[in-house]
Amino acid sequence: MPKEEKYEIALRNLDSAEAIKGKEKHFSENKYLEKLLKYAKKMGVKVSYYSLLLFYAFKSPHTPKQAKLTIAGALGYLILPIDLIPDFIPVVGFADDIMVILYALYAVISHIDDSIKNQAHERMIKLFGKNYDDKKEIDDKFKPEGTN
Repeated sequence: MPKEEKYEIALRNLDSAEAIKGKEKHFSENKYLEKLLKYAKKMGVKVSYYSLLLFYAFKSPHTPKQAKLTIAGALGYLILPIDLIPDFIPVVGFADDIMVILYALYAVISHIDDSIKNQAHERMIKLFGKNYDDKKEIDDKFKPEGTN
């Protein structure tokens, strides 16, 4: 079976909830920020922005502990050197990461306010420039008001 087909099957069978279990201990703010700065361009706008939303929600004193555990698991998975689909594989390398990030994002969406969205937005401008979402990859509901 060709490698691409194996990866497609792995993607279809990925259980995001299961993928983040037990990864909380691997997450640290420094490791996350190092990976983001190093791989932001490769990860792309969507993964970078959504992971920043999670990061700032994690740092927020208003985010409950249970939500922070979900976030830590997802960001821990993102920074782990070993992935279900290795990050160095073009196009699909970050597919498993985006699935885990999206799972966590929707699990904690009620804890992501405009303050968190603004922090992520400002960091994205620093990483990618003012028009970082010119291809409209980011869902409007995750953007700060006035930037849609």
